[in-house]
Amino acid sequence: MAVSRPWSIVVDTGSLEQTDLGTIDVLLRLQLGAKRGGGELLLRHAGEELRELIELAGLAEVLRVEVLAVEAGGQAEAGEEPLCIQEERELGDPAG
Repeated sequence: MAVSRPWSIVVDTGSLEQTDLGTIDVLLRLQLGAKRGGGELLLRHAGEELRELIELAGLAEVLRVEVLAVEAGGQAEAGEEPLCIQEERELGDPAG
């Protein structure tokens, strides 16, 4: 029996104009569909408002947010891709 590798659906949320519980509902439905298919949902470019809403709803372990590591100046060097790190912390841990 072949073992399937996990896969991710990456959703770029950076251009969302409205962030509310309806947004969270849609993202949760996408996550559920991905899980049922053996994958996961990863949110890219999530704004502060969306991240705070996810935390407030207690869904930080369900809706995973990608955090981009950048240099001290706030930008990746020209020609370089920023490193991608998935944010993993316990609820109640200070952001940082």
